[in-house]
Formats: sequence, C-alpha cells, structure tokens
Amino acid sequence: MVLLPRLTRLGAHQKLAFIHARQSGRFYATVSNPQTVIEKIVQKYAVDLPQGTKVRAGDYVMIKPEHVMTHDNTGPVISKFLSLSCSKLDNPRQPVFTLDHDVQNKSETNQNKYKKIEAFAKQYNVDFYPAGRGIGHQIIVEEGYAFPGRMVVASDSHSNHYGGVGCLGTAIVRTDAAGIWATGKFWWQIPRVVSVSLDGKLSPGVTGKDVIVALAGLFNNDEVLNAAIEFTGDGIQHLSIDERLTIANMTTEWGAVAGVFPIDNKLEEWYNNIFKKNELRRFLSQPSTSSMAPIPEPSDPVNSTSPHPRLNPSRLEDAITNRPTADEGAHYASKLSLDLSTLVPYVSGPNSVKVATALPKLASENIKINKAYLVSCTNSRASDIAAAADVLRGKKIANGVEFYIAAASSRVQEDAESSGDWQALVDAGAKTLPAGCGPCIGLGVGLLEKGEVGISATNRNYKGRMGSPEAIAYLASPAVVAASAAKGYICGPDSLDFNALPQFDQPRISIIEESSDSAAPIEVDEASLEPLLDGFPAYFEGPLLFAPQDNLTTDGMYPGKYTYQDDITPERQAEVVMENYDPKFAAIARDLRSTSPSSSPSGSAKSDTKPGAILLSGYNFGTGSSREQAATAIKNAGIPLVICGSFGDIFKRNSINNGLILVESPSLIKDMTEKFAKDGIRGKGSKDGELTVVPNEWTIKVDTRRGQVTVKMGEEGEKVYPAAKVGRSVQELWVNGGLEGFIRASL
Repeated sequence: MVLLPRLTRLGAHQKLAFIHARQSGRFYATVSNPQTVIEKIVQKYAVDLPQGTKVRAGDYVMIKPEHVMTHDNTGPVISKFLSLSCSKLDNPRQPVFTLDHDVQNKSETNQNKYKKIEAFAKQYNVDFYPAGRGIGHQIIVEEGYAFPGRMVVASDSHSNHYGGVGCLGTAIVRTDAAGIWATGKFWWQIPRVVSVSLDGKLSPGVTGKDVIVALAGLFNNDEVLNAAIEFTGDGIQHLSIDERLTIANMTTEWGAVAGVFPIDNKLEEWYNNIFKKNELRRFLSQPSTSSMAPIPEPSDPVNSTSPHPRLNPSRLEDAITNRPTADEGAHYASKLSLDLSTLVPYVSGPNSVKVATALPKLASENIKINKAYLVSCTNSRASDIAAAADVLRGKKIANGVEFYIAAASSRVQEDAESSGDWQALVDAGAKTLPAGCGPCIGLGVGLLEKGEVGISATNRNYKGRMGSPEAIAYLASPAVVAASAAKGYICGPDSLDFNALPQFDQPRISIIEESSDSAAPIEVDEASLEPLLDGFPAYFEGPLLFAPQDNLTTDGMYPGKYTYQDDITPERQAEVVMENYDPKFAAIARDLRSTSPSSSPSGSAKSDTKPGAILLSGYNFGTGSSREQAATAIKNAGIPLVICGSFGDIFKRNSINNGLILVESPSLIKDMTEKFAKDGIRGKGSKDGELTVVPNEWTIKVDTRRGQVTVKMGEEGEKVYPAAKVGRSVQELWVNGGLEGFIRASL
C-alpha cells in the first residue's frame, strides 16, 4: 500500500529527485503526498501499516478506533461476541453502551434485555448509560468520548454526528462491533473525500437545520453518496456548535458516511464553557452511587479531585495544538459550496430528504398538520428547546395537534428545566417523553397514524419511519416545528418576516468536480509493491458479466422471501442469486463457472491466480437492506470478485466480512456503459434489452497488488484501467475465510 506519485506527471528533475529519495530512504521527506483532514485522522488510527505509508482515499486499512458505541443492539453484539468463543474484551475502555432506542417499552422482555446488557457491562467493566440517560450520540459527545481529532465509531447510522466537534465518526455493523470488542480493530475503506464550503453568514431566523435540509435537497444527485465530507468556508465561524452537530448528524441522510467540521476557536471556547458547567455541577451534586455511569466525584473544597477522564483542559489543549488541517494540494473528489447569506428557512419533504422547499413557498400552501415533534439526537439540545420555547411562550398548541418533546439527554433536560424553557413548552400543551429516540424511529407513543401529517425536527422522514407508511412527514427547524404546532399548519414563527429574508429563487450553490487522472493507471515499480499475505491471490481472472444498472438493490440480488429461510444451502443461494433483477442471471453465472480454468480437466489455473467469473455493474451497487445473503449468494455463484463504480456501504462491509472482494474502477464502468448501455447512458439498461451482458470472448484480470484491471476484448485488443488495490486488512479477512475466522485467528 505504498503510495507513489504519478511519474508521468513529473518533470525530469523531479523524476531524478524521486529516484534519489527512494534510494536514500527519505521518500516522504522529499516527495509530498498531501492529505485531507479525513486522511490524517485515519492515519492516526490505522494499524499494521508498512513503515512510511501514507493513507489516502480508496485504501483499505485496519483501524483501531478510540471508542465503539452500541445501544439497544448491544444484545445481538453480545451474542455474536460470545459465539466467537471470546473470553475477554481487547480493551474494556473502548466500548460504550447506551440504552436509548426503546426506552418507553416497559415490557418484561425489553426490561430483561436491558438487564442482561447491564450485567454484561458490569462483568466486563464497560462504561454503561442506562435507559433515560439519553440518546447515545448525544452522550458520546456530552461525555467526551467523541473529541476533536479523534475517530469514534458506532453501530448506528448517525455516527456522523460526532463530526460536529471535529471528530471522525462513522457507522459500523454489529459484527464489526463484536470484532472490535474482541480484537480492538475493524477494517475500513477510506471513502472519497468531498469538500463542502459554507460561505457567508445566515440571516436572522435561518438555522443550521435549514443548512443541511437545503444541502440534501439541492445536491440530490448522489454528489456525496458514500463520501466523507470536510466542511470548510468562512461561514463556519458563524455557526454554533449545536448547529454543526445538527448538520453533521444529517450528512447521513444526505448520503455521506462521515461529515467533519474543522477544529477552531469557537469549538475550543465551547469546550471551556462545558468544563466550567461540569465543575459547577460537580460542586453542587452528590457522589454517584452507581458505577455503571461513571462520573468524577463532586468537587471537594479541601482535597483535590481528579479531573474528568475525557473532558479536561489538558486533553483539549492537546487536541487544539495538534488539530489536523488539510495539506496544500490535498485531493478532493469534488468541491461543493453554499452561500449561507442567500439561504432562507427550508422544509424537507414530504417523505424524502431529497425534496426541500423554501418555507415562504411552502407556508403559502396552508398544509395542515396533526402532530409535531421536537425529539432525537438531531435537534433536541438545550438551544433547540430554547428556540421552540421562544416561539411558544404564552401560547397554546392548536386544537387537534399533538406536540411531543423529548430532550436529547437527561443533562439537556436539566439545563432546559433550569432555564424555564422546558416548562414553557409544557405550559403550551407539549406532551413530554423520556430522553431517548422514541418517535424518531417509530417506537413508543405518539407515532403518525394512517392519513396523518406530521412535522418534525428529527432527521428522517421517509415513509413509515415515524409510524404508518400511509402518513406524511416533513422536517424543519425547532422554531418552525413549534410555530406549526401553534398554528396547526406549516408556517414560520411570528417573529420571522419573510420579506426581510434573502430574496433569491434558490440559494447560491456551486460544484466543482476535481480531475484525478483516474482514466490512466499509475506507474509503479516492483520494489515499491507491498507483499501479499500468504494465500492471497495476486490475480483474479476469468470471463466477465456486466449488469448495466445503477442502484442495484440487495433485494434484487437476493429476494426477501428467502432472507429468513435459515436452511437454504450455498448451492440454493447460487440458484436464486439476482432473481429479482434478472431471472436468467444464475444460469448465466453457472455456465461461465463451468468454463473457468479451475473447472477444466487440465486444471490450468495458475497458483497465484483465483479463477472465476467477475461481475461488473454500475454505481451504488448493493443499496437497500443489510441482508448478508446478498453478498454470500454472489460468492456462492462462483463469482469471487465484483467491480463497480461504487458500492453501498453496508453491502461493502457484508461482502468483505464474508470473503467477497469488491473493487471500484469508475473509468472501467464508464467505458462499459458507453459500449453496452442503451444510448451509452447510465440507468437505461443495455442496448439489446439484456439485463446481464456477457461480451463474447472477453476476459478480465485484476492485479491486486498494483491496483490495475486488464480487459481483453477478443479481437479488439486489451485495455488497462486503474482500480483500488486490495489492502492488507481485506487480505487478512479473505485468507481467514471472513471476519469471524479473522477474529478467531487473532485471539
């Protein structure tokens, strides 16, 4: 995984300098490999790298994160952990348990589940936060687990939230969490990095929620799909940390796997204020009687007390002093910008974050509502509650409307009660819920029923998310939600003068796609190549089949009717693979499998080559549900490797965890689309109406060390394309038969 500059782009003197640097062992001191902020944070947490390696987007790396959070899904993670015959945690200080999703459920079954999770936490000395303490993502920030410049993961899709405080947060699946408990690490492919510049200053009445709702609605053609976002621009200094957390949280809905804000003076000031509040709280509080939610002892006026283990000045000073910044010349897949001074309040929906409408326009439609919500990790902090209280103080909720509120944490609720904001909402007629996820994920009371319309300050509004799939949901800022609850229809606060807002048809935006010379393979010398692990093939080679389709879903790959049939054999999976996409696919794959070298009488496959048909498809391959069988069915069909423009993130994790190799090569998919797709355009199927195209006498060979794909096109010759190399972390999983085998081998 040693990364080399493209010699074809260097002048003669630069080439000589490069060669001399290699010979003298001073390569990285002489030839710059600029990194983004994301890449620098990953560099800090990547393990098992060859000496001198600098990571970059596209690399597969093994990560040892600062922390891993699990919530109500801790139960299944425990089951997976124990099934691996693990007897101890690699690092008990790494996991954090927070019970937050189904906290309204007082059934014996749910309470027993919670008790088992708490007992496991006690047994293994894991930090544990019980039901009612708050939403996991809020706690992770509130208690300092997520911290500037760190990397923290969670088995929840809104781990992007941590980017609001300059921490790289991203989601993992449950099996990964069990693996981290056992080994301390997990594999990750560094995503492409997109720069999003927020410029100018928001007008009064426009909030951070409006920023992310507008971004998701205006850039709604997968511009940030499966990317990591770095926020930049002079507008950031005018955004509060709570607003940054809201924006980072909803980069998930925008399609990104992470969204990180810079570490600046405003963030430093925010933490210093937290330290002061915590010290006052400690001075006034009583010692904790529970070891399950560890906090420092209250301040002692005579004897010194130990500082908070995470929220303390020395740790903040280190974070500020060593804050990561992007190098000059760092590569971004694209650069987007939004002029905040041209933005007005926006509302997301109905039932999609890709649909965003300016509030002045939507308010004119007089859309009546039945329910309103101020809940979730997105917009239920003290500042959000205060914004809603400012709107509703002295007013009442409209007849026929139910307004539900829940603080993001018990700490937030304490602050809101002290300020009088909580009581102002209660006096207006709001119905209170315990600190937790609740209606945001369709659990507990107050859900949307058939035919109802709701407006919420949460993060998701797709059909069925907050109740009935036959209900309609909109998303907006806390102030707009509160105003709508008071009036009974979607509107802005009385204090908001639409005529005083920026008068633009839509906000001023821009997008710049950066060229990466990705159509040409990078020249590398043999000495620079990282050795492969014993047992991992240098090449994958065989006939190719092409599915000219973007967004091919996991349901298309493996129908839902088979998903919960636990007795289906690998052979049966191969018979039904891609059934919902192309009923002929399984037979095509079977015929190609019979012609592979390993099946021939002479056994002509080379020892360093893994034979088998190789599947090519479009972008966002594997979107949809998290079913693992979508990956195992393809592998069981005799396809050891898939090449696409991009992959759905959870499908990618399931594939590699089960030994199916995935490689991205956008330039190859571009050429395949131009040659075989109808009108040469993505998303229109093949020229001849075939769902699966098998070019006659074409073969493909993937060089896993060099990151190159060679396509032999029969009499048309051959062409070489660049692709991501298969990193050591993926090789380790493959040679051990998947993630579970790797974990067992690591113990």
